[in-house]
Amino acid sequence: MEMVGQGGEELEFCFERLVMGGDGRGGMDGGGVGVITEWKDVPMELLLRIVALVDDRTVIMASGVCSGWRDAICLGLTHLSLSWCKNNMNNLVLSLAPKFTKLQALTLRQDKPQLEDKAVEIIANYCHDLQDLDLSKSFKLSDSSLYALAHGCPNLTKLNISGCTAFSDAALAHLTGFCRKLKILNLCGCGKAASNRALQAIGRNCSQLQSLNLGWCEDVSDAGVMSLAYGCPDLRALDLCGCVHITDESVIALANRCLHLRSLGLYFCQNITDKAMYSLAQSRVKNKHEMWESMKSRYSEEGLMNLNISQCTALTPPAVQAVCDSFPALHTCPGRHSLIISGCLSLTSVHCACGVQAHRTASQLSHPAH
Repeated sequence: MEMVGQGGEELEFCFERLVMGGDGRGGMDGGGVGVITEWKDVPMELLLRIVALVDDRTVIMASGVCSGWRDAICLGLTHLSLSWCKNNMNNLVLSLAPKFTKLQALTLRQDKPQLEDKAVEIIANYCHDLQDLDLSKSFKLSDSSLYALAHGCPNLTKLNISGCTAFSDAALAHLTGFCRKLKILNLCGCGKAASNRALQAIGRNCSQLQSLNLGWCEDVSDAGVMSLAYGCPDLRALDLCGCVHITDESVIALANRCLHLRSLGLYFCQNITDKAMYSLAQSRVKNKHEMWESMKSRYSEEGLMNLNISQCTALTPPAVQAVCDSFPALHTCPGRHSLIISGCLSLTSVHCACGVQAHRTASQLSHPAH
């Protein structure tokens, strides 16, 4: 057997490792299987084991070895990344999507824009089991792609369209009406799509949503965030960095409604004041009894674990310290920064529980009891 190219060499190596290594003579352990000397003789189970050991580029090459291999890989392949393809991704998708109909996860992240609407439409037409799709930095895509996904991929739970600047809020709202299982949605930099109108649709349709990135979506305001808070109670992570129009009202709604919130990004949200911080701190106290009763063993892990308030220059130390005291998982100590306060010189006195303990220990060492 001989295959040309780096991918072929990798396949040859895996073949020898899994097939020829069985009894040293080209046979399989256990007997009764017969001698395997050609690629076409490899059983489907063994083929899929080989495929699991190689990269996605080699998997595509393997699908062209023979019709049997093509059929087996097309039926067995569930995860694929084409991000390694720097120049011809669009044509590759057009060729592969009709074959790989069982895909559940597909990564099409690009360094330079290649994908066009036709490729996404092909994906939507053939890959109906798709759950995880990364289209980030697909600058060439238009609303047609979102409309196609809405009707062809209703099982999506994770969608990354960060940097897709041409999408409209109408198309995004339409998508959420059909893809109601979404749990993770990345809209970073999607300024046109991530409007209050779209967020209201997400709040109505995507009640299972757990993670949403709205970084630098400058049209987002309190109305949109409040819709999310009321419609997506299981929200765990929300990035509002650069959403300059939001105010304390957004944070108050999140504190009161999203009891599982673990990560909140408020970088450069300069309308945020102490009122928002105290609402976060008070939500911990307010919900303490309910959370303790429902999750006693996990209580220490509940609550905010990451908070970015960099450049929120209106905040004062007492308010931020109240948040830090309420959520032990927030850290300001070196190596564990999860409370980010860059650009807020007035907040340098805020310390997490670790910092307070370290200060006490240092004081005890420098002033030993007599």
